[in-house]
Amino acid sequence: MIPAPAAGVVAVDLAAVARASAGPGVAWAYGGADLDANLVAFDPGEGIAAHVNTEGDVLLVGLAGAGVVTVDGVAHKLAAGLALVIPRGARRAIRAGGERLAYLSCHRVRAPLRPTRARTDAADGRA
Repeated sequence: MIPAPAAGVVAVDLAAVARASAGPGVAWAYGGADLDANLVAFDPGEGIAAHVNTEGDVLLVGLAGAGVVTVDGVAHKLAAGLALVIPRGARRAIRAGGERLAYLSCHRVRAPLRPTRARTDAADGRA
């Protein structure tokens, strides 16, 4: 039997949250004094348009599905069990592939980031 979390510890079944999430965007979020974490999910072809985070490194951990994270023009696979560390100042975009993508994004607390969602243009397959 696994004991209950200690006081101040947050325990979340991310796989269950990802499976139960509907629609694109943030399915779960944690905002602590020093750490922000977001479980983000996108339907096939959707994602986050290119943007630059100048405040800190970001850790992305794939939870379900697969997609592509383009960092400074270079495409990187993001899928369940894969992690990417994106350095501060890098330009990045995220797009789900042919199935729903769910991933965890972790970074130190910073000013709110409001990137725009990217959608695939059916005519040419690009955002």
